[in-house]
Amino acid sequence: MRVGRNYQVYPMTVFVLMVSVLGVGRMAAQAVTSTTNVSEASERKALASRIDAAPVIDGILREEVWTDGVVITGFTQREPFTGEAASESTEIKVLFDDGAIYVGVWAFDGDANEIIPGDRIRDTELSNSDAVVLAFDTYDDEQNAFVFATTPSGIEYDGQVSNEGRGGGYFLGGGFGGGRQQSGAGGGFNKNWDGSWNVATSRDESGWYAEFRIPFNTLRFGSNNTWGFNVSRQIRRRNEESFWAPIPREFNLYRLNYAGELAGLELPFRRLASLTPYTLTSTSRNYAAGDNEFDEQFELGGEAKVQLTPSLTLDATYNTDFAQVEVDDQQVNLTRFSLLFPEKRPFFLENAGVFAVGGSGADLFFSRRIGIADGQQVPIQGGARVSGRAAGFNVGLLHIGTSGIEGTQDPNRYSVARVARELPNRSRIGGAFISRDGEADGDYNRTYAVDGQLGLGEAFTLTTWGARTATPGLTGDDAAFNATAGWSSLNWRGNVQYQHFGENFNPEVGYLRRTGHDYYQVFLMRNLRPAKVFREIRPHVSYFTYRSDKTGIEDGFEESARLHIDTHWEFPDGMEAHTGANWVREGLTEPFTFFGTDVTVPAGTYDGWEFATRFWTDESAKVSFNGGANIGSFFSGSRRNVNGTVTLRSGASLSTALRLDHNDVTLAEGDLATTLAGVNFGYFFTPRIYLQSLVQYSTQLDNWSANMRFGWLNTAGTGLFIVYNDVRGIQDLSGPQGRSLIIKFSRQFNVLGG
Repeated sequence: MRVGRNYQVYPMTVFVLMVSVLGVGRMAAQAVTSTTNVSEASERKALASRIDAAPVIDGILREEVWTDGVVITGFTQREPFTGEAASESTEIKVLFDDGAIYVGVWAFDGDANEIIPGDRIRDTELSNSDAVVLAFDTYDDEQNAFVFATTPSGIEYDGQVSNEGRGGGYFLGGGFGGGRQQSGAGGGFNKNWDGSWNVATSRDESGWYAEFRIPFNTLRFGSNNTWGFNVSRQIRRRNEESFWAPIPREFNLYRLNYAGELAGLELPFRRLASLTPYTLTSTSRNYAAGDNEFDEQFELGGEAKVQLTPSLTLDATYNTDFAQVEVDDQQVNLTRFSLLFPEKRPFFLENAGVFAVGGSGADLFFSRRIGIADGQQVPIQGGARVSGRAAGFNVGLLHIGTSGIEGTQDPNRYSVARVARELPNRSRIGGAFISRDGEADGDYNRTYAVDGQLGLGEAFTLTTWGARTATPGLTGDDAAFNATAGWSSLNWRGNVQYQHFGENFNPEVGYLRRTGHDYYQVFLMRNLRPAKVFREIRPHVSYFTYRSDKTGIEDGFEESARLHIDTHWEFPDGMEAHTGANWVREGLTEPFTFFGTDVTVPAGTYDGWEFATRFWTDESAKVSFNGGANIGSFFSGSRRNVNGTVTLRSGASLSTALRLDHNDVTLAEGDLATTLAGVNFGYFFTPRIYLQSLVQYSTQLDNWSANMRFGWLNTAGTGLFIVYNDVRGIQDLSGPQGRSLIIKFSRQFNVLGG
């Protein structure tokens, strides 16, 4: 370890290390050649059949209408044997009437006793069970889609794809491993969107079956009666994923240019209007703020939705409340930057991908800045949003007004305007305007942005954006720019990225960890398919560096840097191990005190090596483990971090997860330790009735907290919610810090159409 000297890691050094690490690809590995291509996928054509009498959605598929539909079959594996026929037969039929699309699924299985049903709760992790996933590219633009899925336990899983899912998950499902979480304004896959639709399933000795009803009014579509369409089936015990329209292994369901066609639809348009009022009663006491008694509240509010055109929707909200939203998972923060917590509130997640701009560590619009300040909920008075497609453009207009909290935040008005145009070959161009206006004169912030994407062939993608901000008192050096070139093929993945952020670039309705720097990144990964033991081995290397461009600081001073050398070892059942090392540098221009402690690190440059490992077992099993460790250099000393989660499941109804994250830090300036522990419990009576709890203990936050939620869902995330919260201090803080009990009921009513 070296302190106070600015040693450099030159690009040539990085290149040599890349070649050395990726050389393990010469080991006795058997490369798999993709056998699918665009022309084969485009030959997949399905026909939807009109019906006069709607089937009963019970998952049994016994009505006569199901005997008439055209069978969609012939699934092809993406994993594990790319291009081969699926190990089990799957049949799909698509029907429709004036009000809805009906999809029937016959998921045959020669060993039906081995079907894995998964947790019985909406939007659970599909990767942990058998599943069938439908993707409707309703604009037929090969970049946007609606996703509906279910498992043998009959759950509802839905989401919205934008920009080919770019920014979402790498594996099918977009939200795998992340739960109901979404960063920024939505990323590429918005798993938290809850549409109004229903599904039912059944099982017998021949397999499992699903019956979907998806109202046309839940979808947004243009005038084209032919849609992009694809279906995926997952057989979890074999870790197998197959598609109706084949997709190469390097891509996923959201690579919509590989989707087939769904023809024969007769698209209706009945103007829809719905109201979703809520009533809420609560009692709460903030002990930390000195409240002497419980404060009891009764509130009314709600939302309205009007379908202006088949592709454009107006949403309005009044006295918006988010009591039904689960609490944030606590995080340990040993950095000098703020943490990012994902957006989970339903109103901001509808068509969230339309408003997404920026990316790569800089969300220029981050909706969590609205209605939350210093961890407190700021009352939202009301607002409106228009989103969808008009004249061939993706458009989004949003305006929200919030009340103030004395001593925390004044009342504000937030406005966002977003427009983007899809272009051929996975390309697009767009622009955005984001504004915050306070009550006082001169209290405002503006962000102006343009962005674009250029697809060259199937493997290469160039994305870029540029932005400026306007803030009173901050003039000059207020621009930012990003350019990223990415490559994704069967055997290689990589990207090169450059960013510049001016010192006065200040997107107050966005999320940005730091400004006044240039950022450089390079990443390269090799995908290997050995003949034995491992399903895939992924050696890779990456390097990034932040170089200062701040006034009064040496130009090019290295604020942070990391060289990452790693290999992922994936087993056939989904078990995976990561083994790697990081060379890390942190450059401090001023002293830094760790949050929650009195340990202060002086200015200087600190670098050294740390070794990291991660490991997880088959997460669909009754007992699974996911954890890891980081051991090595840390500022002026060393850190030892161990973390892990043990998950226990009993059928589809019960799951419990135990989580632990412990850091033991030894520095020249002093020692510190943090412990974060948590217990998640869920009991799922039906796919729509559940009881969940989350208990968390954090020595860094000096508290433990308990949250318990009972939900009885109706459609589109509405229903009855009972929520209890309790926070207590454990060290310097003592006794209760806050308690609340909330009962909320909401219901959606169709007042026009339906």
